[in-house]
Amino acid sequence: MPLAYLPDLRLNYRIDGAAAGPAVVFTHALGLDLTIWDAVMPLLPGSLRLIRYDLRGHGGSDVPAPPYTMGALVRDAERLLDHLAVRDCVFVGLSIGGLVAQGLAVKRLDQVRALMLSGTAARIGIASQWQDRIAKVQAGGMAAIAEPTMQRWFSRRFRAAGLDAPWRDLLNRCNPQGYIGCAHAIAGSDFYQTTARLTLPTLALAGSEDGSTPPDLVRETADLILGSRFQLLRGVGHLPGIEAPEATAAALTGFLEAIGHV
Repeated sequence: MPLAYLPDLRLNYRIDGAAAGPAVVFTHALGLDLTIWDAVMPLLPGSLRLIRYDLRGHGGSDVPAPPYTMGALVRDAERLLDHLAVRDCVFVGLSIGGLVAQGLAVKRLDQVRALMLSGTAARIGIASQWQDRIAKVQAGGMAAIAEPTMQRWFSRRFRAAGLDAPWRDLLNRCNPQGYIGCAHAIAGSDFYQTTARLTLPTLALAGSEDGSTPPDLVRETADLILGSRFQLLRGVGHLPGIEAPEATAAALTGFLEAIGHV
């Protein structure tokens, strides 16, 4: 996969679909990488330019020394889209990526014409929760948080079938410094006031079994944005693109059609 060589950072990204089509940009959850969207990509309209990238500290991107700020993560996304000459994209912000999406939409409305916010919020958790997770990773590596993370992320049915195993493995392979850096960024983020100023089309997608960002939290964030709509996927956890790729692709495609992006 190609690398975007930014002045102080290399970001790993991948582009699928039509080279000159309307752009849709995808982010991933903390501790994972762009492969979480693998099952969704072939289900989306072929006319789209589908761009995925690894956050700093994750996947094939560089791992600067922690801590990171949310401003830095937003700036990474901004510079990547400038590097790729992307304007008027639909930005799919999942989990920590939803915070990036909100920050980027406030800063660069020329780059972002609409949002899909999935399993995210204007503020995710509280600082003490993130400090606790940071301390556990510092003491015991990624394995120290793997089991409770799987329980928060995936539905009981999905875990009972052992389908979370590849994603546990991916989490365990995450560079601890990258996880710690991004955890600091989440801990310091509160976008309630800035997100409430957004007026662009937004689809807020929530999983009924999400233990990280429960549906009421996602709906609360959607309610901040004028022109947003909320959709609940039943029986699905924090990562609908993994548990329910067909339903996720259908929700996104319907939204893109409604706003004239396809």
